[in-house]
Amino acid sequence: MTLKVKVISPDQVVVDDEAEEVILPSTTGQLGILTDHVPLLTALDIGVMRLRKDKSWQSIALMGGFAEIEENELTILVNGAQTSSDIDADAARNELVAAEERLSKVDSSNKQEKLQAEQALRRARARVQAVTANS
Repeated sequence: MTLKVKVISPDQVVVDDEAEEVILPSTTGQLGILTDHVPLLTALDIGVMRLRKDKSWQSIALMGGFAEIEENELTILVNGAQTSSDIDADAARNELVAAEERLSKVDSSNKQEKLQAEQALRRARARVQAVTANS
């Protein structure tokens, strides 16, 4: 038995597939979903979602959102998402370095700029983790 998985961002359906297992980056930590999981609604953090299908794993960088599981259907609504195959590894690493530099140069008294730099770093880190998880 499998899970029906949909990942939907504001501009596209990123994933519409089946999986035997899903690991989500919930706001309270990693959350594993298998078939016949109890109904659940959870907030998602910026991080990497992993799907297992036919003994292979696929990684997807999620930019926060919500997930609902009910009757073996997992629906994930996110602010943004990219499958590992759509991420350029070198560009993602360069983005991570730039985000780290930006954060190190932010004036700590400017809370809004610091928050934006931290979010950019988390997004860049998720993209790098997604692309390197399948290497």
